[in-house]
Amino acid sequence: MRSNDTHNSREQIRQQLFQAVRADDTQGFVAAMDSLCQLIAADVRADYEQQVADLRQDMDSRILAARGVRQLTAEEHNYYTKLAQAMKASDPRQAVSNLDVVMPRTVIDSVFDDLRTEHPLLSKIDFIPTGGAVEMIINTDGYQQAVWGDLTDEVVKEALSGFKNFKTDLKKLSAFILVSKSMLDLGPEWLDRYVRECLGEMYANGLEYGIVANGSPKGPIGMTRQLGDTVNGEFPKKPAIKVRDLSPKTVGALIAQLAMSESGKPRKCSDIIFLCHPVDYYNKVMPATTMMAPDGTYRNDVMPVPMDILQTMGVDSGEAVIGLGKKYKVFAGIAKDGKIEYSDHARFLQDERAYVAKGYCNGQPVDNSSFLRLDISELQPLAWKVDQIVPAAISTDATLASLTLGNAALNTAFVPGTKTYTATTTSATNTIKALPADAGASVVIKVGDEIIENGTAAEWKAGANTVTITVTAADGKTTNSYTVTVTKS
Repeated sequence: MRSNDTHNSREQIRQQLFQAVRADDTQGFVAAMDSLCQLIAADVRADYEQQVADLRQDMDSRILAARGVRQLTAEEHNYYTKLAQAMKASDPRQAVSNLDVVMPRTVIDSVFDDLRTEHPLLSKIDFIPTGGAVEMIINTDGYQQAVWGDLTDEVVKEALSGFKNFKTDLKKLSAFILVSKSMLDLGPEWLDRYVRECLGEMYANGLEYGIVANGSPKGPIGMTRQLGDTVNGEFPKKPAIKVRDLSPKTVGALIAQLAMSESGKPRKCSDIIFLCHPVDYYNKVMPATTMMAPDGTYRNDVMPVPMDILQTMGVDSGEAVIGLGKKYKVFAGIAKDGKIEYSDHARFLQDERAYVAKGYCNGQPVDNSSFLRLDISELQPLAWKVDQIVPAAISTDATLASLTLGNAALNTAFVPGTKTYTATTTSATNTIKALPADAGASVVIKVGDEIIENGTAAEWKAGANTVTITVTAADGKTTNSYTVTVTKS
């Protein structure tokens, strides 16, 4: 593109041309034309090079995107360019401290997106970007319903009992990043990938332990910890429930406890997770949840109800956690002031420098009944169990539960023990419906000698029509007959 300087130069050359023409100065005209042609050639060459550069950048972006390299926004590109320049400075501490750009929020959002995608446990809980919020209101019951009656204080309290006010005061989560000078020459896209992966790995390791087991007030409250007051400076562990098998009865009893909120209201159990130590998974949980299919292959992680079995170092060996994943809330804030700071905590080789990025996160379960701590030290492998089922006695019930003839009323209310009825009608047809008292019984309906299907219309002749309903019990032997005389007037 032409700059203002180029535009001014062209105007100057045009003036020289006009002056040469007026003065009939051939040499001056030739010199001015030569300057103009050189300037035009330079402008065309600059435009061409810019277009080629733009095409090359576009092509590079497409190739990098196809190779899985995240494409940066203009703000992110500017940030990493200036960050790399500061890190290359002879005094990186001063340069980074005086950096006039901050880490874009989109970078941190991408870090947490990667965390949820690549770490199974973190993908099953509820990440909540807090921004500048200091309190959030969470529904602990899972659903609320309208309350009928007069609008009184007690009714309002009942309607609001399932909501809890959470303080989202965030705890510091620091991640160290070691950057070699040679890496700074790879470009903003690769520096972005390196920074995000470093942050992601360190945040994941710190978060995973905090989410599962941390009892210190300096971090999240773990799933295995009891909400409320601290004891000796820590949130106490929940009592462990002994689990010796993962049968439907046992698992159902555990989930029944999760299905009742701390305020005593039922809630739907979904997004169930089962956490165990990796060694315990192979020694105990896998044998207890693996069965052979009819085709001879094995099915792993078979539970009586849908749930995700996840391995995590956050659970102590011999223990497990079962709970409602989305009932654990993580409040995530961006790095402090959006800045990466130079660090003197460790000394490295001359071509490597240490930096620290401070993120702010906190988390806790919505209530004490959302997660259960289990003792699986005596968990037994899945064993095939064969139950001998004694067939129930074949029914001999050959009675009707109800009998109707459309809008033609019986002379008396139907009673299963009464076998004879009369009815009158002016209609040409009426629908006969006879329901047996036992589902295994069969019903045959005749009007005169003609059999009609149960639930269909019968045609009446003038005068008396005899309807016979024969019920045969499930044993195939016991029968009963009902008779209705229908008079069409």
